[in-house]
Amino acid sequence: MTAPHHVRVGYVVKRYPRFSETFIVNEILAHEEAGRQIDIFALRAVEESHFQDILSRVRAAVTRVPDRFRGPDELWQLMLAGQGLPGLPELAARFPEAQGRDIAQALVIALAVRERGIDHLHAHFGTIAATVARIAAALAGVGWSVTLHAKDIYCQYEENQHLGLKLRDASAVVTVSDYNAAHLARTWPGTRAVRIYNGIDLDRFRWQPPAPDADEILAVGRLVEKKGFHILIEALRILAAQGRPIRCRIVGAGEEEADLRAQIAACGLDGVTLDGPMPQEAIKAAMRKAAMLACPCVVGEDGNRDGMPTVLLEAMALGLPCIGSDVTGIPELIKDSETGLIAPEGDAPALARQIARLLDDPALRAHLSTAARAAIERDYDIRRNVPRLGAIFDACAVGEAKRGAA
Repeated sequence: MTAPHHVRVGYVVKRYPRFSETFIVNEILAHEEAGRQIDIFALRAVEESHFQDILSRVRAAVTRVPDRFRGPDELWQLMLAGQGLPGLPELAARFPEAQGRDIAQALVIALAVRERGIDHLHAHFGTIAATVARIAAALAGVGWSVTLHAKDIYCQYEENQHLGLKLRDASAVVTVSDYNAAHLARTWPGTRAVRIYNGIDLDRFRWQPPAPDADEILAVGRLVEKKGFHILIEALRILAAQGRPIRCRIVGAGEEEADLRAQIAACGLDGVTLDGPMPQEAIKAAMRKAAMLACPCVVGEDGNRDGMPTVLLEAMALGLPCIGSDVTGIPELIKDSETGLIAPEGDAPALARQIARLLDDPALRAHLSTAARAAIERDYDIRRNVPRLGAIFDACAVGEAKRGAA
């Protein structure tokens, strides 16, 4: 039997790797496992010191596209090198969202596309990565697509991201929840986004039932407003005031750390710790010992919010019961009282009640654990979801080739 032909795809991302974006790494690994050649283009420098261990398995070459250029001579040499690119003459008219740095980075990528025989470009997030991928694709004469998540859809940016223009121009638009797809269709009529859930490698997440005597509450994520950890701490204060002993670990780092520490101290919650970032294997070990994962996401003041937190997928796959909030796509993943528990966004008393409910009912934890794993296997298996995305890439490349030949 002849092996299927997979077009070569260039992934365009703002930064690579990012500790909080394991979904991109999972996706690339699944493509490579299926035999697809991937190139990675990173537009900004790495800012983090902690990385996930699965990065070592990625075979794709990473091109760190310069984001600073040494004066007009270097830029002029880049323009001269790009003279043969088919999209160069109409550059200025087509891309009102672009800045000079975006154009220069797109030229670098477009030249690499032509040199390496890359057939298609795919951006994660509809902001900088989509801007540069869109320009590079036009310059090189290939198609491009984008996966939209949450911040790129809902955040109120100071500068116009021209998302509607990108949606009209993209060969395909993918997003990670039905909630997002419906919002895009309402906000930009005519947009037909394909919903493909972020997936995980289930071979790396072996299910086990939760321990009946477990009593630790776990929370994992960046310490930023949208994660809602300030709501969790208030819920824990309510439970402590009821005379309950509280044990909670919050794993992660971020701009809210000082405020959260002050809130914990003010509430007198000696059993609550901020443990900093941890590698994935350490987080998995913590999940196996905990009673539950709390993920009380909220919509930030600037509109930023989580789309489908990967940590929920991982916890549910491992068998850890989860509590989430009714924000964006989370209720698609957590069906209240079926695959987990839901507390209304920002409602600390309701969150406290759901935490108490799980602490007091080991049988409920066991039921949710089994049902959650079944849901993950059905809808969030990376080996089922990535072939759908790959088929989109292949179809886009074929369509672009036909347009080029016409």
